[in-house]
Amino acid sequence: MARGEGAEQYAVTLLAVKPINTEIKAVKPKDSRNRLSVCNKLCYAFGGAPYQITGSTLGFFLQIYLLDVAQLDPFYASIILFVGRAWDAITDPTVGFLVSRTKWTGVGRMMPWILVSTPFAVLAYFLIWYVPPFEEGKVVWYLIFYCLFQSMQTCFHVPYSALTMFISNDQKERDSATAYRMMVEVMGTVLGTAIQGQIVGAVSNCPTESDVFDGTSPSGVNATRRSLDETKQAYLVASGVICIIYVLCTVVLFLGVKEKKESGRKKSEPLTFRQGLWVVASHEPYIKLVIGFLFTTLAFMLLEGNFALFITYALGHRNDFQNILLVIMVSGTVSIPFWQWFLNRFGKKMAVYFGITWAVPFMILIVSIKSNLIVSYLFSVAAGVSVGAAFLLPWSMLPDVVDDFKVKNPDIHGHEALFYSFYVFFIKFASGVSLGVSTLSLKFAGYVTGQCSQPEAVSLTLKVLVSPVPVVLIAVGLLILRTYPIDEERRQGNRKLLQEMLNSEADSESETSELRSNV
Repeated sequence: MARGEGAEQYAVTLLAVKPINTEIKAVKPKDSRNRLSVCNKLCYAFGGAPYQITGSTLGFFLQIYLLDVAQLDPFYASIILFVGRAWDAITDPTVGFLVSRTKWTGVGRMMPWILVSTPFAVLAYFLIWYVPPFEEGKVVWYLIFYCLFQSMQTCFHVPYSALTMFISNDQKERDSATAYRMMVEVMGTVLGTAIQGQIVGAVSNCPTESDVFDGTSPSGVNATRRSLDETKQAYLVASGVICIIYVLCTVVLFLGVKEKKESGRKKSEPLTFRQGLWVVASHEPYIKLVIGFLFTTLAFMLLEGNFALFITYALGHRNDFQNILLVIMVSGTVSIPFWQWFLNRFGKKMAVYFGITWAVPFMILIVSIKSNLIVSYLFSVAAGVSVGAAFLLPWSMLPDVVDDFKVKNPDIHGHEALFYSFYVFFIKFASGVSLGVSTLSLKFAGYVTGQCSQPEAVSLTLKVLVSPVPVVLIAVGLLILRTYPIDEERRQGNRKLLQEMLNSEADSESETSELRSNV
C-alpha cells in the first residue's frame, strides 16, 4: 500500500538526519501496523453474523409467530413489537455513551461488552420463541424477554460497530473489512432465514384444507392442535441452533481480532451525554446521512416485517414463503461483491441511487400482476440485489462521516461509538413505530388470529404495506441523500489529512521516546 503525502515528508526528514536503515525501521511498522490479513478481516466479519442472524429471524418471523403460533391479538402483538423496538432504540445511545467512557482493558475497550453480553442475549433469544403454558401473563412474558434480548444485543452490536474504527487506522483497510463484514452479515441473514424458515416450514399449523373447513369436528380440532404443537417445537429447535451459532461467532471474533489502542493521541476529557448528543447533532453530514437512510431503511424494514404474511395471505403461497424469503437473501448475498466494486468504481452516492432504486419496479409489479409462484421467485431474485445494497452502503458510509468529524474536530476523541449508536437509535425507534402501526393496521383490517385464511381487507392492507408505502419512503430518502455533502473528492481529501495527522502523532511519539532514551 502506497504511503500518503505526510509519510513521504516524514521519510525525507529522516533521511536528512539518520542513516537509511533507521528510516526503514521507522516507516515499515506504520504500513504493517495498519494492514489487516484476510484472516483478521474474516474473524472481524464473523462478529457481525449474530446480529443479522437473529435480526433476520425476528424481522421475518416474529410478527407471524406472535399472531399465528403464540396466538396473540394483533393489538397486543403491535404493542410488543413497538415497545421492544423502542426500548432497543433507547438503549443504543445509552450503551454508546457508556462504551465511549469505558477504560481500556487487557482485551480492549469494546471487546468486554461483547463477551459479557453474549450469554444473556442467547438465553433471552431462546425464551422469545417459547410459548409459555399460561394465557394471562403471555404478553408480559414476550415483552420482558424481547426487551432483555434487545438490550443485550445492543451491548454486543454497538461496541462491535464502533470496533470498525479500532481494527486499523487506514480507511482502505477499514472499507475492505467492512465489505467482508457485509458479506458475512448478509450470509448471516441467509443462514437465519434458512434455519428458521426450513425448520418451521417443514411443519404447518394449517394441516389440510378439510381440517380447516371442518374445524368443529374432533378430528379436525385434534389435527390442528397437534400441528400447532409441532410448529411450537420447530420454533424452539430453530432458536436453539441459532443460539449455538451466536456463541461460536463471538468466540471467533474474540480469538481473531485484536483491538488497537490509539497510542500517541492526546486524551481529551470524556464527553457527557449532553455533549455527546450535541456532537453528533451538530455535524451536518451525519444528520443528512442518518435521515436519508432512515427513510430508505424503513422501507426495507416494512417489507421485511410484513413479507411473510404478504406471501402467505395476499399471494397465497403458504407452503413456499420460507423459500421465497431465502431466495431474496441469497440474491442479496451474491450481489455484495458487485456493489463493493460499484461503489469503488463510481462512488458511494451513485451506488446509493442505483442500488436502492433497483427494488422499486419489483415492489410495484409484485402487487400489480396476478399471483404466480414462478413470477414471485423471479421478482424475489431481482429485489434481493437491492437488499444487498441496502445492507452494505449505510455501514460503508458511516466511517466516512466519523473521519470527516475527526478532521474538523481533531481534539475530540473517544466519540466513535456515539455516532454508531445514535444512528442505530433513530433507525430502530422509527422501525418500532412502523412495525407497531403496520401490525395494528392488520387488526383494523380484520385479521383473525390462528386462522388459515384472512378477509380480503387484510390482503389489501398487506399489499399497501409492502409496495406503495416503501416506494414513497425510498423516494423521500433518496431526495435527502442528494444533499449529503461528502463526495469522493472530499472523502479522499479527509483520508489524506487523517493520514498526515496519524503520521504527525507517530513522529511526535517517536521523538519523545528517543529523547527519553537519550536522557
